[in-house]
Amino acid sequence: MPSRSEIVAELTREGPFELVEDTSLGYPIKVYRHAPANMRAILEATRQFDERVFLVYNDEAITYREHFRRAAALARWLGKSGVGKGDRVAIGMRNYPEWVISFWACQAIGAVVVAINAWWTGEEIRYALNDSGASVLLIDGERLTRLRPIIDLGGFRSVIVARRGGVEGPGVDFAEATAGEGVLPSVEIFPDDPATILYTSGTTGKPKGAVATQRNHITNFMNTLLAGAVGKALMGDFTSLPPGELPQNSALQTFPFFHIGGLTGLYASTGTGSKLVVMYKWNAAEALELVMKHGIAAVSGVPIVVRQLLEAAAQAGINPASIMGISAGGASVPPDLIQRIEGQFQAKASPTNGYGLTETTSAVIVNSGQEYFKHPDSVGRSVATAEVEIVDEQGRFLADNEIGELWVRGPNVVCGYWGNPEATEAAFGGGWFRTGDLGYRDSDGFYYVVDRKKDVIIRGGENVYCAEVEAQLLVHPMVRDAAVIGLPDPVYGERVAAVIQIDELSAAEELRAALMDMLAERLARFKVPTVYHFMNAELPRTATGKVLKRELRAVFE
Repeated sequence: MPSRSEIVAELTREGPFELVEDTSLGYPIKVYRHAPANMRAILEATRQFDERVFLVYNDEAITYREHFRRAAALARWLGKSGVGKGDRVAIGMRNYPEWVISFWACQAIGAVVVAINAWWTGEEIRYALNDSGASVLLIDGERLTRLRPIIDLGGFRSVIVARRGGVEGPGVDFAEATAGEGVLPSVEIFPDDPATILYTSGTTGKPKGAVATQRNHITNFMNTLLAGAVGKALMGDFTSLPPGELPQNSALQTFPFFHIGGLTGLYASTGTGSKLVVMYKWNAAEALELVMKHGIAAVSGVPIVVRQLLEAAAQAGINPASIMGISAGGASVPPDLIQRIEGQFQAKASPTNGYGLTETTSAVIVNSGQEYFKHPDSVGRSVATAEVEIVDEQGRFLADNEIGELWVRGPNVVCGYWGNPEATEAAFGGGWFRTGDLGYRDSDGFYYVVDRKKDVIIRGGENVYCAEVEAQLLVHPMVRDAAVIGLPDPVYGERVAAVIQIDELSAAEELRAALMDMLAERLARFKVPTVYHFMNAELPRTATGKVLKRELRAVFE
């Protein structure tokens, strides 16, 4: 059986995944010769899936035919309202089917989707709308309530509201805007045209709008399809059939669509004719019911979501045989979670971890399958289109096993930050995106991310990487979640502090002693936390699953 590297080389040599060199950006990148021309082409190709069920929400089921009709009707409605190629259209709603329809309608006419974080306050949303210059809002009833003061001030070309839920206010109902003719308007869309603006999490300072092009998203789409083909080949299946001739796959979407992980799942499912099941909000027990009801084959989410789903299955005594793949990302994936997948599913479900950021249009390093079981602490190998280097403070490329900052270059790296040339130059100058993550590459080409550059704790001159300590804390069965931060120390500069979620606070002192004993055997002494805070509430996180460490520092003040 050929190795993964050999299979990738063969699949990208010729055929649908053939890679060729492109120098249009001023430096060489690898692009797919036979990729769809743009995102609109993916939507148009869904006509082949016709009466297959595409979107499932509660008791609602929308076929591919009906989805295309609604998306095309909305595209025409937007066009008649004066929205054209390059205009920014904000989408702010839960993971409703209307989010999907809105996204594809915008892609069909070359409008730029401004994906609004549905967790944001009205003031935070106002900032993104002003920053992006969005002239049209596609929102749900909850966002209408939150944005009513802004909308009443005017300045928007159109406001379209889905699922009002009894909320009175301005705006055209979504059903009205999608009731027209299901024929796409004519428009020419090029690879370097902007497709989306996704705002960074904003854990420090104001969020920045990362502008992803058609090429960025198409590359991510093709990378996702290639990963699936490689996975099949590793199991001995080298067949290559058109999507319309393959059995329908099914996926549970837990990432919000305004997150790059959510968009990846959205257009990967759309382009392959899959059934995409969405939820009002995350609930592990409900998710397990959906997995069983719909025979879900693929589940993806942030690590805490995956962990909760596994716990729900174990508590219910259920082993969902339909699940073939579990993808975790959006935050550091503790090795124990991969080991749990292996044990709970007897290695029949393939885990996947994609390392990437909003600025890299999702994963640029991937670990999956048996390689992940063997290297659970690695984020994997770089994808076929991406160059990944480890770089020191002076900008020099480092050798294997040396820790430095991860830099990424390729057709998946976004073109910059909207209206922010200074930040764009600082992060993307020379074509290389500086991720702000620290890591290293081993001699076999596996990458390891040890921490965020700004989160490294320096104790007595020694570097403590939070992710390493957190991974060890999560090994203990009583620890439900954990985060490590640095606190000021008059002697050593910083001390290592741990915030831990447990079920029973009465067991905190006993657990503290047990953890210190356990960590003393696993970590160097300077890495072991000396300060602990236990809580039974969930740790504060962003909508994309990252722990808000600035909020955790307040518990120690």
